Amino acid sequence: MDEVEFLMELLQIYSPSRREEKLASHLATRMEELGFDARVDEVGNVIGELGGANCNSQLVFLGHIDTVPGFIPVRLDDGKLYGRGAVDAKGPLAAFILAAAQAAPRLRNVSITVIGAVCEEADGEGARHLVHRFRPAMAIIGEPSGWEGITLGYKGRLVVHYRLSTPVTHAASSEPSAPEKALELWWRLSSYVSRFNRRRARRFDCLDASLRRINSSSDGFYDHLEMTIGIRTPPGIDVAALQKKVASWVNGAELSFTGGEPAFVADKNTPLVRAFLRAIRAMGGRPRFKLKTGTSDMNVVGPAWNCPIVAYGPGNSSLDHTPNEHIEVEEYLRAIKVLERACYEVEKWADSQ
Repeated sequence: MDEVEFLMELLQIYSPSRREEKLASHLATRMEELGFDARVDEVGNVIGELGGANCNSQLVFLGHIDTVPGFIPVRLDDGKLYGRGAVDAKGPLAAFILAAAQAAPRLRNVSITVIGAVCEEADGEGARHLVHRFRPAMAIIGEPSGWEGITLGYKGRLVVHYRLSTPVTHAASSEPSAPEKALELWWRLSSYVSRFNRRRARRFDCLDASLRRINSSSDGFYDHLEMTIGIRTPPGIDVAALQKKVASWVNGAELSFTGGEPAFVADKNTPLVRAFLRAIRAMGGRPRFKLKTGTSDMNVVGPAWNCPIVAYGPGNSSLDHTPNEHIEVEEYLRAIKVLERACYEVEKWADSQ
């Protein structure tokens, strides 16, 4: 199967969060053609399995099939493949599928399960559904790290949803408007973040807050305002205590929270990490470890599965969610080879158990 054409097929199928059905069906069919026992589960995750039940160890590749909104016309230009999800994260998922199909016939003691989860870009519903249904010996999360990169950790996430309605007042009134009240919360949070981050040189250890959306309207009697704030939390943050602190700064507004995943950092000294180090070096690369300031499905499954885990995939993560999202074809092809070699290294580990 042509690797680039395979990825182009996935990019052509628009699949923002909660609209993944068409891609899930397509992937299940294509994975069957590649030898997987494939199915779509109750929440829409695509699950493909290779290897018998008698294998000693299960290796799970967990990617995601949803993207953020905004279709990007798919095109191949000067060695770059453009399309929504090329980097985040259809490129990594395509690499997972092709590498697993290539490696599986040579594996005796390791079975492979490749999963394309839904709603990673929304509320992580797909990964949450999987947490208690798998107990892998090792897991790889499909997110862009660059073909020489190995991601060990992600910050946590908390999303603040603010809603306020206040009676309309005259512009000359001293009563603060709904936008002014909302911005007071934002300023207090920003000030708290600045104080928290003092003397923290590494960004991964800092608290990040971003004002994602703010919208005001009026019906002539009441002013209405909605605001969304995204907070990225470093290791060691008590998320429940942070929620309580933010809630204490709200006066009369309706406040709710989503997310709440804590930061997660995987162990560096594991057979899975060593497998990737060897595989990257065998391809002429110089491995490097990464800690990401975003959040991924690793935050959901990592603590629950409690097994060796990394995130890996081709692509430059600075292109995530952007109008210019694209992947270098050469990097994508190299990542497939790295993943295949890593499977063989995991097989050596399983043989020794």
